[in-house]
This record gives sequence, structure tokens and C-alpha cells, in this order.
Amino acid sequence: MENTRQPSRPGDILRELYLEPLGLSASALATHMGVSRKAISAILNGRAAISVDMALRLSRAFNTTPELWLNLQQKNDLWNACQTQGAWTEVKPLMTAHAV
Repeated sequence: MENTRQPSRPGDILRELYLEPLGLSASALATHMGVSRKAISAILNGRAAISVDMALRLSRAFNTTPELWLNLQQKNDLWNACQTQGAWTEVKPLMTAHAV
């Protein structure tokens, strides 16, 4: 991955573009969505990822798509993984029939 700038975290987007403009607290959002305040707080503070269920709930609450929330999470996950030197860096491309 070539991007050196970390993508916006889903929690930051949730806070800055949705909660703050609407004057909503994490507790109020949690109550509205039927989840715990702890679950929302963990997302806002980058300690929890957006699950499929949470993406569906957020999309309903804010009239967005679940894909918006899942794409934000995926971009962050990929960026974070690319910043580490894991075993994935040792994998070499497979030869294809066209390369022979």
C-alpha cells in the first residue's frame, strides 16, 4: 500500500461528521441504536472495529449505507496491516502461465 497517510478512523468520522453536528452524546447514540455506551465509546476511541451489525445500525441511524462504515474500517485495517512487517511481506508472487 503506497499511501503514507493513515485513513480517517471510523470513530473519528462518527464523532466529527455525525455526533458533534447533531449534538449527540455517545450514550444517546447507544440508546437510540440499542447497543451499549461502551460499544460506541470503543469505536470512538479506536479500540473496537466496525462490525457488520454495527455498520447496519449506523447506516439506519444516520441514513447512510453499511458499505460506508465497512469501507472506512477496511481502509484502516489494511493501512495498519501494511505498516507492520508481518509474515505477509515474505510471500512472493506466483508465476502465471502468461509469465512463462
